[in-house]
Amino acid sequence: SIREEIQTSQEELKSTNEELQSMNEELQSTNEELTTSKEEMQSMNEELHTVNAELQSRLDELSRMNNDMKNLLDSTDIATLFLDNSLCVRRFTSETSKVTKLITGDVGRPISDIASALLYPELADDARQVLRTLIKAERQISIPDGDWFAARILPYRTLDNIINGVVITFMDITVSKKLEAELRATEARLRKMLDHK
Repeated sequence: SIREEIQTSQEELKSTNEELQSMNEELQSTNEELTTSKEEMQSMNEELHTVNAELQSRLDELSRMNNDMKNLLDSTDIATLFLDNSLCVRRFTSETSKVTKLITGDVGRPISDIASALLYPELADDARQVLRTLIKAERQISIPDGDWFAARILPYRTLDNIINGVVITFMDITVSKKLEAELRATEARLRKMLDHK
């Protein structure tokens, strides 16, 4: 009958209404969760922005320090070569071109592969010895054009006192070598003159 149909329809409407209410509550709960997630994401985004700003500041400072160090090393007129623990080229100053044929592309290559104007075939062996003993090595070496260099190999120590390769410096001592040779020649002439008297 119509009454039963109305009652059935009312029950269905009531059931549908309850379902809609339940769905509405779920949507409200999901909306609250999304709002919380959004706030957390905003907070994380602000933290990341702060960390990024700090990192950028440190990168800028590191870049300035690298520039200062490069200018300091270039201003000393001392050829300086940095090798890692495997004796591969890490860095070098522009003055190094006087004693080696290093180019920027040589960074990362073993020093034994690099052409050199130095008459110093024991360079790699001396560097290995310094790494083993942590005692500096010094030699006076020449290049074919007659110039002389004082080579000094020292352990490369980090701020934490960890050995991370070697530092090799080449100081031009040509003038003092020439003066030494002239002094010996003068001394020999004086002896010869004294011997003939």
